[in-house]
Amino acid sequence: MFSDQATNTMAQSLVRNCIHIIFSTKHREALIHPPYEEELHNYLGGICNGLECSTIKVGGYTDHVHILCLLSRKIALMKLVEEIKRGSSKWMKTKDGSLSNFYWQDGYGAFSINPSQIETVVAYIANQHEHHSKKTYQQEYLSFLKKYNVEYDERYIWD
Repeated sequence: MFSDQATNTMAQSLVRNCIHIIFSTKHREALIHPPYEEELHNYLGGICNGLECSTIKVGGYTDHVHILCLLSRKIALMKLVEEIKRGSSKWMKTKDGSLSNFYWQDGYGAFSINPSQIETVVAYIANQHEHHSKKTYQQEYLSFLKKYNVEYDERYIWD
């Protein structure tokens, strides 16, 4: 027979998946304007937090965003990205009449991050404006795909 201690304990599912998510606006249009940029980043972080995916850092540039978060064990990555895009796209359309056609690209990139590299990725995301004075979103994205050895067909990665 089992002891009381054994019957009163619960199995634990312990997870720490640090994920770097990257996606752009539809057709990489420069629609993330300075008046809304910080607010959008906070909104994206709020969606993540609401889905129990603790936000570490959100940033980006005029045509894309980077989200560094801890993926909850309760949600699939695809569902997280779907909810982030759906909610934030709808929200952006309310900010300004010029954003009525705001959409995110269909795809996304997501890369697992070693916990020892979190501070490096946070600094990278924080410096997006400086970074993109030298490199386009497409160049940046392709460099991530190469770094993480992701096979791709360039005909399908942009929209």
